Amino acid sequence: MKKKVSVEPAYRIRHLPPYLFAEIDRMKQKENKKGTDLIDLSIGDPDIPTPKHIVKAMKRAVENPEHHRYPSYEGMLPYREAVARWYKKRFDVVLSPENEVLSLIGSKEGIGHIPLAFVNPGDIVLVPSPGYPVYAVGTLFAGGKSHFMPLLEKNGFLPDLEKIPVAVLKKAKLMFINYPNNPTSAGADAKFFRNVIRLARQYNIIVCHDASYTEIFYEKRPLSFMEIPGARDVGIEFHSLSKTYNMTGWRIGYAVGNKHILAGLGKIKTNIDSGVFQAVQEAAITALDTDDRVLSTIRKTYRERRDTLCEGLTKLGLSLRKPDATFYIWARVPSRFNSMSFVAHILNKAGVLTTPGNGFGSAGEGYVRFALTAPVHRIHEAVERIGKSLSY
Repeated sequence: MKKKVSVEPAYRIRHLPPYLFAEIDRMKQKENKKGTDLIDLSIGDPDIPTPKHIVKAMKRAVENPEHHRYPSYEGMLPYREAVARWYKKRFDVVLSPENEVLSLIGSKEGIGHIPLAFVNPGDIVLVPSPGYPVYAVGTLFAGGKSHFMPLLEKNGFLPDLEKIPVAVLKKAKLMFINYPNNPTSAGADAKFFRNVIRLARQYNIIVCHDASYTEIFYEKRPLSFMEIPGARDVGIEFHSLSKTYNMTGWRIGYAVGNKHILAGLGKIKTNIDSGVFQAVQEAAITALDTDDRVLSTIRKTYRERRDTLCEGLTKLGLSLRKPDATFYIWARVPSRFNSMSFVAHILNKAGVLTTPGNGFGSAGEGYVRFALTAPVHRIHEAVERIGKSLSY
């Protein structure tokens, strides 16, 4: 009898928590198999199609045989020029396409890989809680340790930088921040960014700002970290076309900022991936040059959904802040529930799927995140169903 190989996962797999959105997808599939008329307000995957002119650009680009070969590692220069052009137009920030812009296979990929470039085993990474799970997962893969910065409602969901222990700051290599924020929808002002820059200079910390949601805004245009004097000296900014142009499946994004930090990330990428399909980059150029009137129409749709859901949940007694940006609503769960029991309750009793706040970190306990990824009539129906379920 042949002996079977004993499969022993690496420590980084054994200590890896279940990926939040994979678990949400499992719950979704289970309800679909039961035939549930599910209203899915969980994962931040836009239901609005990619604008037609971008799709047409992609169709043209796919026909070009030059794009069927390996792409450049750092991204096509015309794509990086389009990113720089967009930053100048949107934020009045001047970037060098040659060394201050790096293409990514979606911002998630860059966020997950940046710790590999700068974090040694035992080093500390400052991670927001609640926060996008990839910040901590990328740190784990690099052998680093996450020091979680609580984002508390009383502080406007900004980390209290003064409460980070000095001993931690001395060992910290990276700091992740994310505004407009996922999952809380909070914004950050110039004063906060200046304080981050001051702290980073003092303790030699690389700042990684996840700016994926700056273009889904309502009353006030969010800032770019790169707009703040000194930001480029200490960090980089990640951006994505996924949410702005409804291109989540296309997998394209970019990082901008400090050329030395980008060079480090680029070295990791050249050894792990082969870049973004050039036809996608061509289509992305078209996206970045899109007239803002197209984006205004998308924002108008989300605004109507935001207003509908906020009004409905407030009437049901849930405590929340109407967000100025992102397509998420971060709400406190009723007192008789915790995050997971509330999600399970409205899934089982109302057929509405949301995301538990504690899935984003311990500081998210007591909250739930709703994504504005369903039409208004379905949002109305979701609120009605939740209301009925809470009477049980």
